[in-house]
Amino acid sequence: MASSRKRAREFRKLKSRANSVAAEQRAVLDHASQVLREARRQLGDYARTDVAPAAMRTYDSRLKPTVARSVAASRAAAHTGRTRLADDVIPALAGAIGSTLASLDSARDPRVRAVAKKAGKQAAKYGAQARKAVRPQESSSPVRLVVVAVSLVAAGAVAYAAWQTLRADDELWIEDVADVDPVSPEA
Repeated sequence: MASSRKRAREFRKLKSRANSVAAEQRAVLDHASQVLREARRQLGDYARTDVAPAAMRTYDSRLKPTVARSVAASRAAAHTGRTRLADDVIPALAGAIGSTLASLDSARDPRVRAVAKKAGKQAAKYGAQARKAVRPQESSSPVRLVVVAVSLVAAGAVAYAAWQTLRADDELWIEDVADVDPVSPEA
């Protein structure tokens, strides 16, 4: 029996020590939470009084001018792009379309068709002569390909020359300049 009383007494001592340690821990945690609250308040005050104004000064002195320059450069680039598009690209595109339409119109002209037909006959004639000059083989040789290419280029050159000769282009005429009396002295 003595041992069970001894154990009960040790158990009570242990329990009282555990309770006192728990109370001390609660007191330490309460004190730590008070310190954290005060640190949070101090940090907020520091951020409002020191950090925020320094960040605003840095933004105003470094970042804001850089952003303003970047925006200005972007606007200038957009303006230049718009100007180039309106002044260079669109007129060139319109000119190319106009030239294409003029070529199509001139291709309908009977005179141009006659010249193109004649050029085609000439090209066929020269092509036939070239084929006779080169021995026909089963596979196409480089010489044969060169002869065909040259005859196609010659036919195209003849057709282009005919089109240039027969087209009606009012822009080629020079307007009459007012007659200036070459004898009269300048005053």
